[in-house]
Amino acid sequence: MNLGELLAGVRLKQPLAPELARYEVKSLEYDSRRVTPGALFFAFPGARADGRSFAAQAMEAGAVAVVSELAPPEGFSGNWIEVEHGRRALAVAACTFFGRPDQRVSLTGITGTNGKTTTAYLLDSILRAAGKVTALIGTIEYHLGDRVLPAVNTTPESLDLFRLFTELEQMGGTFATMEVSSHALALGRVYGMRFHTAVFTNLTRDHLDFHHTMEEYFAAKQMLFSGAGTPAPPFAVINRDDEYGARVRAGEDTQVFWYGMGKDATVRARHISSSFEGLRFEVHAPSGHFTIQSSLIGRINVYNILAACGAALSYGLPEDAIARGIAACRAVPGRFERVDEGQPFVVVVDYAHTDDALRNVISMARSLEPKRVITLFGCGGDRDRTKRPIMGEVAAELSDFVVLTSDNPRSEDPLAVMNDVLVGLRRKDTPCLVEPDRATAIKKAIEEARPGDILILAGKGHEPYQVLKDRTIAFDDREVAGEVLRGFGYRRRPETTG
Repeated sequence: MNLGELLAGVRLKQPLAPELARYEVKSLEYDSRRVTPGALFFAFPGARADGRSFAAQAMEAGAVAVVSELAPPEGFSGNWIEVEHGRRALAVAACTFFGRPDQRVSLTGITGTNGKTTTAYLLDSILRAAGKVTALIGTIEYHLGDRVLPAVNTTPESLDLFRLFTELEQMGGTFATMEVSSHALALGRVYGMRFHTAVFTNLTRDHLDFHHTMEEYFAAKQMLFSGAGTPAPPFAVINRDDEYGARVRAGEDTQVFWYGMGKDATVRARHISSSFEGLRFEVHAPSGHFTIQSSLIGRINVYNILAACGAALSYGLPEDAIARGIAACRAVPGRFERVDEGQPFVVVVDYAHTDDALRNVISMARSLEPKRVITLFGCGGDRDRTKRPIMGEVAAELSDFVVLTSDNPRSEDPLAVMNDVLVGLRRKDTPCLVEPDRATAIKKAIEEARPGDILILAGKGHEPYQVLKDRTIAFDDREVAGEVLRGFGYRRRPETTG
């Protein structure tokens, strides 16, 4: 494919010279280390590095040209193509290069602050129960058929997405479920992609270091429903009970499935039974009603299940496949995930890292009627500072004992981050313990637990690392907690059959 064909539809600052337009392009890259002869290299400005600084390296590796929204660096002598928006240009070019796989693979995009990962896992499980070959793209990992790939971003760059869709199509796959972050929408990673179904879970305070205001944050989410460089999706599944969900504007021709607990929801839950063994309830939808049984716990997972049901109904999947798929999704890594070594109290690990998510997970634990709820958490460095005291107040308000520790401090002093949290924590008189070393904090929290308690290790969930100022270390709350419990002499009883 020549350069002129590839960049058709891209907003160029200046027209391509005829001789440049005839250059053959063999591949696309935004990482100069992957450039091979015949590649078109996209150089993005970034918070940590400017892609233009790698342009000469890309040309030396055989790139035919560099595409950027900025002017070339001083002394650059290769082919330079200036565009209005770098990531949108990559998205359009990648879509063309791979032959528009999004027109043949049905895409579901799930956005919102909390619940994206669980909803994605549930929908993927439903699709598989219906006999589909699928891809799952999200925060924890990427699934491509039966393969599991490491996740780099919640939503990868457009080039990586189109590569995944193409590979899925080659293996006979027809459905891709993906978490779509507000960053991805604002930056243009999903620009020009045709989504069949867009799902909105909820919106609460998060990422204000990037979006600055809640209105900007909401505007980024809204793009998925309006269509970012494409027509609006034909189907939308929106949380009717969420304040921001009620404000989402779907396309004029979009069919909306409103989900929730109230009578004005078109997909709603009735007769909910909840225990530590899981959930059972009826789903009432325009097509009829059916019973759901799930090993997932708590009211928040009723919403996640309803969202997945709405998306499944947008594809016309049968109710028995929906029920089987939900029943088959027994756990989501790092989401109220139990650490069981036979101890007489419950230890769970959860990714909750916003005030709303923390409120939800503690409320979920409360609904199981423990003797006490002990909450261990911290806040990430180099991220929205405004949520720190709010999270502290939420933890103190809803817990019987709080352990404040470090999360991913990044370049910030962990003690400075914790001091911001303490402002809210001290608004209540809940007993608390402050320990900046997370491993030590987990040990002290387990020492504090008594029979009948629930201990929540919140914030990091599935993450197997901790990001410090000068390095990233291996650290998994689940492994650390298990090791501490075994050190105290607890041992999980072997399962018996018979």
